Amino acid sequence: MKFRHEWKHEINGLDMYMLRPRLRAVMEMDVHAKDGKYEVRSLYFDNWQDKALMEKINGINFREKFRLRCYNGNTSFILLEKKSKINGLCKKEQQRLSLEEVKALISHKGELLPAENKPLLQELQFKMRTQGLTPKTIVDYTREAFVYGPGNVRVTLDYNIRTEICGTDFLNADCVTVPAGSPLAVLEVKWDEFMPSVIRDIIQLKGRRSAAFSKYAVCRIYG
Repeated sequence: MKFRHEWKHEINGLDMYMLRPRLRAVMEMDVHAKDGKYEVRSLYFDNWQDKALMEKINGINFREKFRLRCYNGNTSFILLEKKSKINGLCKKEQQRLSLEEVKALISHKGELLPAENKPLLQELQFKMRTQGLTPKTIVDYTREAFVYGPGNVRVTLDYNIRTEICGTDFLNADCVTVPAGSPLAVLEVKWDEFMPSVIRDIIQLKGRRSAAFSKYAVCRIYG
């Protein structure tokens, strides 16, 4: 997968109210959405020095994060993802894992999982051993996603951002989560080589500028 451009804007409820009709008029809803939205849960990995967190805070030019991700509480389909960023461009690599593999990663008992045909799992396990990566923080949120063919544009509205206090109970749908603080919501825009002017126009919000933002960093407020 190639690197893509990415914008992020912290927004509020009024911004979402204004954006929804614009996006629906021009873009298609994500096919995986139910009633226009879906729930996302991620479990991020970091080490005892908070390598991923500090690289984000310090704006390191090349950085990466590993996470497990599932949608709408469906633990029969879980993805291992690696998100890389260099020179302002982003790339996401994905690999589906079995429930047994996920449980083993979360328990972190030190046994290596067979990963000959799963290079991303192999890389994560190597970095768990050499960099001390361990499951760190749960990030939950609601997402409304829109897509547009030209430019391979994807626009998302993410809100109700929550986290489990000092917990990594990723597979427990009933684990208690709490609001992660500000912002109320995040507008994310991703595209390939070019962004169509029609999309650029509809996402414009007065007083909002692209800024570095990380749901993982926000959710680390509790540990």
